[in-house]
Amino acid sequence: MQITEIRESAVRLESKLRNAAFSFDEMTTSIVAVKTDVVRKGTPVVGYAFNSTGRYACGAQIRDRLAPRVIKAQSAGNLSIDPAEFDPQAILAAMMVGEKPGGDMERSVGIGTVEVAIWDAVAKISGLPAYQLIADRYRGGAVSPDVFCYVGGGWYLPGKGIPQLLDEVQRYLDWGYTLIKIKVGGVPLEEDIARIEAVLKVLGDPKRLALDANCGIGPDRRTAYAQAIKPYGLRWFEEPAHPVDYRGNADFIEAYGGAVATGENLFSVEDVVNLARYGGMRPGLDIIQCDTPQSYGIGTLARMLAALQPMGWSAKDVLPHGGNMMSLNFAAGFGLGMCEAYPDAFGVFSGYTDDLQLRDGILRVGDWTGFGFERQNDLFGLMQKVG
Repeated sequence: MQITEIRESAVRLESKLRNAAFSFDEMTTSIVAVKTDVVRKGTPVVGYAFNSTGRYACGAQIRDRLAPRVIKAQSAGNLSIDPAEFDPQAILAAMMVGEKPGGDMERSVGIGTVEVAIWDAVAKISGLPAYQLIADRYRGGAVSPDVFCYVGGGWYLPGKGIPQLLDEVQRYLDWGYTLIKIKVGGVPLEEDIARIEAVLKVLGDPKRLALDANCGIGPDRRTAYAQAIKPYGLRWFEEPAHPVDYRGNADFIEAYGGAVATGENLFSVEDVVNLARYGGMRPGLDIIQCDTPQSYGIGTLARMLAALQPMGWSAKDVLPHGGNMMSLNFAAGFGLGMCEAYPDAFGVFSGYTDDLQLRDGILRVGDWTGFGFERQNDLFGLMQKVG
């Protein structure tokens, strides 16, 4: 069983959405195809992945460094995609040859996307869903088939006022979501408060609303936001500080008191451990987020969870960023707390299989092989053009 080729293609997200930190106008993503010599039903098995959303395409690193290293290591007998011999650590080691410690983000997205695509291929070779392959390796085979899923929305758009925001919220409720997250920090505080109060009138329970500042409120506004929003008792406040401003995160938590979520823009085990150690985060209350294709891949997520466990954190305290089939499989396979959805935000890169049904905020995983991309017709059509 051999990898015969690793291909990458950059694709535009075609989104005009904006959060407190930046607009998605120019955003691209990398689709990766890992071709193998294994044939199923007359067709070679190909593993796919994309590098989530919020980071640009990373084709240069993949083409120039990472893919050639995988093929070289395979030729030397240092890694295998045979399910009986498959070792995610060997894949990571192969792609890290010649890489200096630190500077993780420059390579972690490319490495993670390739690694996840290899998992897709190995799961297909095994005839298993990716979530089951993950659970078999890291969790004694135990899968959490019912995954709670919240919806992210409330983006800023030109001409979008409170009536349009409430229409959006009602649409999500009609689709079956019970927890909704909206953006804050992109307008003056008093405007955000008006948006929050309007949404709460629709939702009723404040625990059905979360906020996301996308690291965009800055130290000069954090205390004001903490004091103004604290009385509402919302589900969580996301990314109140720069990703590695652990002191800033801790200070916000001290002023705010309520649950905080952050971590989606950290790219190494060491960064996540430092967040847990120095960021004021409280196991059982706060949420540590991760974006696995952007942070070295599934094997590294397993190491993150193992490193957090002695510090009092469980898999239920961890939430995978990125509303897509990869994050759903991660949540079910590792038993993570929940997953998210962006059903109308990023085109074909949003959402789940075309036949997956949301019921009262719950997604039940299906019997697909790999990550199930083949059941997303529009996305898979793009993927096939790469592979």
